[in-house]
Amino acid sequence: MRIATLERIEILDKAEALAKMIVESDVADEYRRAFWRLKQDRCAQQLIARFVKLKERYEEVQRFGKYHPDYRDVMKEVREAKRELDLHETVAAFKEAEKAMQELLDEISVLIGKAVSEHVKVPTGNPYFLSAGCSGGCGAGGSCGCRT
Repeated sequence: MRIATLERIEILDKAEALAKMIVESDVADEYRRAFWRLKQDRCAQQLIARFVKLKERYEEVQRFGKYHPDYRDVMKEVREAKRELDLHETVAAFKEAEKAMQELLDEISVLIGKAVSEHVKVPTGNPYFLSAGCSGGCGAGGSCGCRT
């Protein structure tokens, strides 16, 4: 039992070292810079707040579907707000940095899973890994309010 405990500690130590390498990587640095720029950009924050409010209205309208009197207007407003949000330079840069970070984490997860067994299911949000014979697909959550 003692060997298993020492082995477990060694594995955890190596996992911490890997996590430190990821945190100190260029990809993580760019993610943090993009996140900071997003939080500092007043226009982006206003667009995000507007989109969140519209999303609440959208959810309310969705309960009744196309029979709701404001259905078309709300649907149009949500699409326009989403497009404006997606095209905003700071938001787009953050989403790109977020995607790069997620891809790195997905690749690491796949490498670790395959090292254990070809049959280990590895959660990724990237369809590339699924088509390459890897299991997964549980998604990649976003850390900011603008993620839909």
